[in-house]
Amino acid sequence: MHSRLTPLAGALRTAILGLSLVCASQGVLAGADAHATHAFHIDAGNLDRVLGAFGQQAGVMIAVDSALTQGIHSSGLDGSYAIAEGLERLLAPKGLQAMPEGEGYRVMPRLATGSAQLELQATEVSANQLGTITEGTGSYTPGTIATATRMVLTPRETPQSISVVTRQAMDDFGLNAIDDVMRHTPGITVSTYDSERTNYYSRGFSIVNFQYDGIPTLRDAQYSAGQTLTDMAIYDRVEVLKGATGLLTGAGGPGGTINLIRKKPTADFRGHVDLGAGSWDNYRSEIDLSGPLTDSGNVRGRAVAAYQDKHSFMDHYERKTSVYYGILEVDLDEDTLLTLGADYQDSDPRGSGWSGSRPVYDSQGNPISLPRSFNNGAKWSSWEQYSRTLFATLEHRLANDWVIKGQYNHQINGYDAPLGSVSPDTPTVSSIYSRKYTGETTSDSGDLYATGPFSLFGREHQLVVGGSVSSSHWKGDNYNNVTYFDNEYDLESWHGQAIEPDWGSVTKRNDETTRQSGGYLTARFSVTDDLSLLLGSRLANFQVTGTSDSQESGRLVPYAGVVYDLNSNFSAYASYTDIFLPQTAYRDSRNRMLEPNEGQNYEVGIKGEFYDGRLNTSLAYFEVHEDNRPQADTFYNARPTNPDIDYAYMGIKSRTKGYEAEVSGELAPGWQVQAGYTHKVSRDQGGAKVATWEPEDQLNLYTTYKLGGRLDKLTVGGGARWQGKGWQVLNNYAKGTNDTFTQTPYWLVDLMARYQFTEHLSASVNVYNLFDKYYYTNIGFYNSSYYGDPRNVMFSTRWDF
Repeated sequence: MHSRLTPLAGALRTAILGLSLVCASQGVLAGADAHATHAFHIDAGNLDRVLGAFGQQAGVMIAVDSALTQGIHSSGLDGSYAIAEGLERLLAPKGLQAMPEGEGYRVMPRLATGSAQLELQATEVSANQLGTITEGTGSYTPGTIATATRMVLTPRETPQSISVVTRQAMDDFGLNAIDDVMRHTPGITVSTYDSERTNYYSRGFSIVNFQYDGIPTLRDAQYSAGQTLTDMAIYDRVEVLKGATGLLTGAGGPGGTINLIRKKPTADFRGHVDLGAGSWDNYRSEIDLSGPLTDSGNVRGRAVAAYQDKHSFMDHYERKTSVYYGILEVDLDEDTLLTLGADYQDSDPRGSGWSGSRPVYDSQGNPISLPRSFNNGAKWSSWEQYSRTLFATLEHRLANDWVIKGQYNHQINGYDAPLGSVSPDTPTVSSIYSRKYTGETTSDSGDLYATGPFSLFGREHQLVVGGSVSSSHWKGDNYNNVTYFDNEYDLESWHGQAIEPDWGSVTKRNDETTRQSGGYLTARFSVTDDLSLLLGSRLANFQVTGTSDSQESGRLVPYAGVVYDLNSNFSAYASYTDIFLPQTAYRDSRNRMLEPNEGQNYEVGIKGEFYDGRLNTSLAYFEVHEDNRPQADTFYNARPTNPDIDYAYMGIKSRTKGYEAEVSGELAPGWQVQAGYTHKVSRDQGGAKVATWEPEDQLNLYTTYKLGGRLDKLTVGGGARWQGKGWQVLNNYAKGTNDTFTQTPYWLVDLMARYQFTEHLSASVNVYNLFDKYYYTNIGFYNSSYYGDPRNVMFSTRWDF
């Protein structure tokens, strides 16, 4: 027999037992039966399942808090043992022990030898000063994070809103691409430009800041080169920090930062093979191997490979994705950790749509009605993208709990995009509009910092001191002088059959280098036991030379936050952050670069932490003030007149106000949830609403439950996304009017189920858009539109070893 305690009951019982253990002998077990011999035949598996089998075969009750066994593998037990010996063999290698409780036993952290105090065993693993590894925890919430300040803090200790999509959530709901993860993340809107380009919005602002293991990079949305096509096979979790993040990123936008944390090697050998098949000939395979490479375990490695061949609900479109990843961790000594790694991804599409998937108007300015499967791209149209990364970190622990860490990241992002999309010229004739873009960006980034505690006025505080440098060189060619052959087509019978044009010679060369450098300092002062004050700043330098020229030197970026513990579960907080971004990618109709975008983020809220951090909640009110916000010049973009600028913007002031609530983690044993609600309104200096396509209200709810008893091998779950009305005002050039296109509120519902046939083999099914809702993910980009995916299904099997 085997019982699982709720987190609350487990916490109370742990506290009571902890007092009695002071006088308990480590080897004493309950009852005379503890010395009786039993024959055990228990296969290897999760420790929780192994203990259940042990209790059944021994005929005793074993109580265990699920947090102690979550993600822990046991080699099982085979042979004849007394209960005491059997439990010792199972638990001692895991840092656990069994203590008497009534007529049964209670699993506890192991007593330290010769001590009357409990040795607190780590139930979380923190790697490379990046926070808690989520893989293997089974949780939908993180233990600790470091994206906001470089300090490893719990969500409750961090005075900003942050959402984390864990490895378990990605596995449960088949979130294989970053677009999937962003749609799953509370408060994030995913807007689709065309088949290869998407944009993410937080609080009404485009997210332009990406991080990889905390190393920042700026995304170029115009010439997409891999970031928004990132495959999730190599990542442990995705952290989305809301609001301005200038302290660690330097230049960037006020929407937020996406930090992708890579998987790390494991101390014991493990791995899995995953095979999947789904709607529209969607096939995926994945293999992941990890473990020690030396007998002592001081060298550990991991290798991941994934391949996906995915067709689409859109006509004549498919994309093949290849991903490879390798990482080594080397313990140079007991205080020094060296990490080396590389990752590689290719995205090879065919039939790429361009500027949406369909035109909004015909040649006379009338709305066009086309099937959801319509794809404006020619069959030869393709926006190939690739990324190659080498990275290294060196982390050394000093005396007094100080850590020095250096990081280096070398990344190549490239694209090869011969593009063609059909659009109506007259009521009876349509033609292909074509351009070709090729290019590559080579980036080098380095970061060095020291962090640790210090004493002041009789209290202990925390400090981070660091600096970073980066250089990014982009070279790209544009082919705008295109020669067409027989360029006349019927829009209604269009199926992508078209003659590829002669691209001619290069008409524009882009060659620019972006350099950033900065020093940063953050301190967390423990003013009282309940009050913490976080102060920081960054002195940032930013320069672009070449095709574009811009420079910001000695820019001071402040950071301030305060957290007050109201009681053992709740904390109130407030924060202020700042950010800026020279806008080399945004030009007005005269081809002049917009002035730097500047944003300030104000936030107050309450955060809750329950069940020793296994459940986190937050409620926040925020304001974001922005100068020189880039907004599309819809009048010019409806019919560009400057050969040097296809798409123009203008700079405006805006202010966004809103609130958001989120809950993530374990509501009860086996029941995980991540949910959030966001409300925001953005207005310009005249009071008119902006960012209207991103909904003012949206709700996300995803949950899974692992059944018990005879159905304990089955996990079921589901999710729902709701968003309120969104709209765009388009310039109808043919009729000389401004037209409003509205996306009405809608729900999207997903379902999942997984069955664990054996300890090693499981099978899953995911159903997306269960009710087959018709909805747009974009309207207005070059007067185009793009449908969201219809109902689709994915089946997968996984073998763990």
